[in-house]
Amino acid sequence: MFRNLITLLVLFALCHIAHGQETQSLDLSPARWIWYPSGRTLQNTFVLFRKEFELERQPVQAQGWILADSRYLLYVNGERIQWGPAPSDPRWTEADPIDIAAFLKPGKNVIACQVLYYGFGEGTWAIGKPGFLFKLDIDGRQIITDNSWSSHLAKSWVRGQYKRSFLRTLQEDFDARSYPYGWNTVEFEAGNDWLPAVQSSASAAGPSLGTNFGEYQWEITGGPHNTEIRKRSIPMMREDDVKVKGLVRTAWVRWIRPAEEYFDVNTHNAYEAAWMDAVRQTSEHSWTVPENTERAASLLFEFAEQSVGWPYFTIEAPAGTIVELLVHEAHKPDRPAIINTQRNAWTRFVCKEGMNKFETFDFESLRWLQLHIRNYSGEIKISDVGMRRRQYDFPVTPHIKVSDTALQRLMDASVNTLYNSAQETVVDGMARERQQYSGDGSHQLHPLYQAFGEVRLPARFIKTFSQGMTLDGYFMDTWPAFDRLARMMQRQVHLTGWGPILDHGVGFCFDNYYYYLYTGDTVGLQESFPRLLRFFDYLTTIRTDDGLIPVENLGVPSVWIDHNAYRGRGQRYKQCAFNLYTSAMCMHALAPLCRVFGETEKADNIEQFGKELLARCVAKFWCQEEQTFVNSLPWLHEKDTPRYYCDRSLATAVLYGQCPANNDKRSIELLATQPDALGISYPCNAVWRLWALSQAGKIDVVLDNLRRDWATMSSVILNNTIQEQWHARTDSPDQWSHCAVAPIIMMYQGIAGIKPLTPGYETFQIRPQLGDLEEVELYSQTVKGKIVFKSKGIQGNRKLHLEIPKGTTAVLMLDGRENIPLETDGTDTATGLTTYILKGGTKITLTLEYL
Repeated sequence: MFRNLITLLVLFALCHIAHGQETQSLDLSPARWIWYPSGRTLQNTFVLFRKEFELERQPVQAQGWILADSRYLLYVNGERIQWGPAPSDPRWTEADPIDIAAFLKPGKNVIACQVLYYGFGEGTWAIGKPGFLFKLDIDGRQIITDNSWSSHLAKSWVRGQYKRSFLRTLQEDFDARSYPYGWNTVEFEAGNDWLPAVQSSASAAGPSLGTNFGEYQWEITGGPHNTEIRKRSIPMMREDDVKVKGLVRTAWVRWIRPAEEYFDVNTHNAYEAAWMDAVRQTSEHSWTVPENTERAASLLFEFAEQSVGWPYFTIEAPAGTIVELLVHEAHKPDRPAIINTQRNAWTRFVCKEGMNKFETFDFESLRWLQLHIRNYSGEIKISDVGMRRRQYDFPVTPHIKVSDTALQRLMDASVNTLYNSAQETVVDGMARERQQYSGDGSHQLHPLYQAFGEVRLPARFIKTFSQGMTLDGYFMDTWPAFDRLARMMQRQVHLTGWGPILDHGVGFCFDNYYYYLYTGDTVGLQESFPRLLRFFDYLTTIRTDDGLIPVENLGVPSVWIDHNAYRGRGQRYKQCAFNLYTSAMCMHALAPLCRVFGETEKADNIEQFGKELLARCVAKFWCQEEQTFVNSLPWLHEKDTPRYYCDRSLATAVLYGQCPANNDKRSIELLATQPDALGISYPCNAVWRLWALSQAGKIDVVLDNLRRDWATMSSVILNNTIQEQWHARTDSPDQWSHCAVAPIIMMYQGIAGIKPLTPGYETFQIRPQLGDLEEVELYSQTVKGKIVFKSKGIQGNRKLHLEIPKGTTAVLMLDGRENIPLETDGTDTATGLTTYILKGGTKITLTLEYL
């Protein structure tokens, strides 16, 4: 009953007025793209740019835009201003706003920018060409990039430096002895190694792809005709100072092989280490390392929790002292002495004489920080070890309080995980990939809407992910990142099992639908919606004679669905889950969106396609004997083929009413009891099972799962984060801060039972299921204000307090046996739930017996 009601409410919301904003393009003329005057730019090249000018008085305003390929660090009169830009499709890059009036002064001023060109693709950069573009208005006077700027090819970083890993480009190697200190201040006098920048004739309305600068690795020829520069669509990142919790352990290290060789190629058995007190603490935040000409010193620090940002430290040392700064997510202090076990996560600094303050150029994800110090004489002093933490500037801080200590810790870990993974792009884990995914990765959009009150970041996700569409009509599911560009080449020569993931494209259709449901905005979908239709058309071309979409032998794209749920089984066992998922997308996401956009005929076609897929799935995978979907059913006649189910198929069938005659009893039983024959998804996809169980009223199973499998995670206890896999190892490449945020989704959508029913929360559901929780308090954010949800007491005597924002209507669903003074809207005989309507502006406290 209620599923049909929800569908009707959505479909009749066609008259809703979109409140989004049009994409705003930028033409930064008369500024010009500039670069160092050279015919070739090596990978991992840093170029320094500076512009001096005079001001007669303190400016009232100084605002403008900045863009660089690949990353920049902006200074004004020696002060660090900001780091950027955000990862973007190279065809539609976003320029960052600048507002620097407070940093300017009467007299001489200097704007200085340190620009890194990656050259190699990575998780935050797909492809591009070098360039720097800047336009500033100071009380009507323009400062623009042109050939009047000075440029310096920085020798302090190794040009042409190798990549750190497949998805991290910069392996930073910095020599302070060659750095032109003071170059970003007005006192600096440029020498003959500073040359006038060369300016491009390319339009300042287009990205760096159109410049004629010396990029040679890709032979890029400019991009399509509709490339443009756009205004940054999200706020600039927050930067907060975080000090280390303390020095944990020290060691002396004797190198058997040269240290440089080890860090270059990870030579086996390259060193020996002895744990001992290798330093003397001289104050709360400073340490002295004694002279040891035969060995290197290893200092291991820890932070209170895992964060993302720029590690830094200060060292007073002789010139030529070398420090490798290593970071890690998870480490046991008794092993190993060099924590280089997470994809070469190190940065090298070479000291100038005296005091050195070092900070990595690119950001890291870490809880552990190590300084490996060598090639020095005499005593050296270490101080001020910490991190410049970066976080998205969310509108609100999540408000979640629960009486269960373990669950509260789990909620705190969920929030901190989102601080780490939802930044300028919505990524999986910052330590390894830093790539934006739909499918499992985009589940984190739900708490962004509900817990953080954030709509701009999801809107940016919708645009940027949609831009990664191939000519064939499917999405490069890590966009805007390098990964799938490389995998497409590898797939052609059979070198990888990874290809652009079709099920992430299916998930992306849901992401668009949910964006509309949470916000009521259609303008934010205008760029992505036509691409969704192209993706659907592509899916129709690959359906085989059995009427289903295959999951094998698809050429370049691939079907993934999950890691764990199919481990040790064949790819063919994913066909049931993928086709049920695609059917649900057609009927419950893409067809409704088509009707919103007036594409009625297309909606009918898509809906019919979804019905056909479902019918074929039932014919092939529905087991009459068991009354559920069995992934291996078509092949049970083969020798040694066991009966096998997966949580994804069963959960999808329960959630979208795909079981014949709505007979989902056996499916729910399997999801609740979790027999050995049921494949269970890895944490990022575990939310599907929990969604289905909460919809079925099995909140006791959900709470048990959260307590047993989630709250006991090592990462939750040690790092205040949620790990990628059910079991995570220390001192390994395992991800300890990933995007598996099912617990916080369940707090809002399962325990409080809050979900939008019609676009922009004009109507929404509250279906509380509190189980044995004695106290829950949370605020669920909407585009019309916050929903206040508070409960206290135990079943039999529980008080529920609700505050409904104005301009909305709440559909409250309670046990039909409750006797409360509210007008009912009927009882569903199948669920036993009675519906009550609460108008916007209502504040109500109910005493409930059966909740």
